[in-house]
Amino acid sequence: MAREAVNNKAANNKPVNNKAMSKSRIAYHWIKVRIADGTFSPGYRLVLGNLAQELGVSVVPVREAVRLLEAEGLVTYERNVGAHVAMVDNSEYQHTMETLALVEGYAASLAAPLLSADALAEARRLNDELADCLGDFEPARFTALNHDFHSVLFRPCPNPQVLDLVQRCWNRLSGLRTSTFSFVPGRARQSVAEHETILDLLTRGAPAAEIEQAVRAHRLATLAAFLDHEAARHH
Repeated sequence: MAREAVNNKAANNKPVNNKAMSKSRIAYHWIKVRIADGTFSPGYRLVLGNLAQELGVSVVPVREAVRLLEAEGLVTYERNVGAHVAMVDNSEYQHTMETLALVEGYAASLAAPLLSADALAEARRLNDELADCLGDFEPARFTALNHDFHSVLFRPCPNPQVLDLVQRCWNRLSGLRTSTFSFVPGRARQSVAEHETILDLLTRGAPAAEIEQAVRAHRLATLAAFLDHEAARHH
């Protein structure tokens, strides 16, 4: 059963005497194992009801487990937002986003003359899907579609070293958080609007410098939204 499987997995990390443990402690160890092995990566939203169902317990011990993990700094909790796996390192996230803004902006400007009509149509379709996500918002799905959208725009970049730098930054971000939009869901709507602005620039063949600046500003706006959120959370 689900609870038996959960208990066995928890034991793989550390021997646990389930009979001597409270349900909250079992939940605590189970969640902590998944944070440690990356199953629940930074930014992952911990939906208490879903976790309780998987563990085969009520929400009460799961809530207590989350409080214990919050006290250890592994989880953050905010009213009206919920619980998320804590970011690994906000300064590393900031540095990665700043670097990505530079290299992706340049990659997009180099790729712009090589974008086909089909590629632009694909980017517009993806942005339409992103817009459709806003009503019933799922941060992970939005982030995946967002990555696909950006990939279409920088993929034709003829400079392989620039492309490598862009991909390295994206890979580093995926290791730092599941989704920035989990923390600042209000940013998603602005992001879709900024995508439209970038697409309009590409469609009318705007100068490379203008495209580069628009993509860079778009990326930095997401970073600024996150930093503002973090500043407000600590005051």
